[in-house]
Amino acid sequence: MNVEPAQEVVDEPLDELIAGLTVDIPDHPEPGVVFRDLTPVFADGRAFRRMIDGLAAPGASDPRAAALAGPAPHPPGDPGFDVVVGVEARGFLLAAAVALDAGVGVVLVRKAGKLPRERVSADYALEYGTATLELHTDAIRPGQRVLIVDDVLATGGTLGAAIALVEQLGGVVAAVSVVVELAALAGRQRLAPHTVHALWTT
Repeated sequence: MNVEPAQEVVDEPLDELIAGLTVDIPDHPEPGVVFRDLTPVFADGRAFRRMIDGLAAPGASDPRAAALAGPAPHPPGDPGFDVVVGVEARGFLLAAAVALDAGVGVVLVRKAGKLPRERVSADYALEYGTATLELHTDAIRPGQRVLIVDDVLATGGTLGAAIALVEQLGGVVAAVSVVVELAALAGRQRLAPHTVHALWTT
């Protein structure tokens, strides 16, 4: 009896996988805005696994961060970052999964008034006014390599504030990693010269 060789299963490109599961909600939270609902991606085990692997990938590839951080006693398989920072709120979910997978800690950047101990603050612009993000002063040690994770890069205001907080405490931003980049809003340019890695650019 002839046995057919097993066919190799080829995964579809990650950006296509994410795009296919994401639900676009028009006019939310206000008219003219299209909200990208990523929760179906989170709910799909295979997609979530690939998404977390993708978010963790850029940390080892930024020579600027490695040069600034200097030599460190990291074992083989070093992910390229020492801690993961998650930005409120969906960034918490993603950052925790990346950190657990990499075997490092996770740090939370929160909205003003949520952190109970001594903290640093950074303001960022909204369409009407400003908002503030905060980070505990002992959350990042000087020289630590930091991977900042969030769900969406839009104008770059939120992630720019997160970068400022990390750098106030002496941390070195190894990379910024997001699931979706809204290219028309030019957030990547506002975060330069930091490395930005997006799994899906639309």
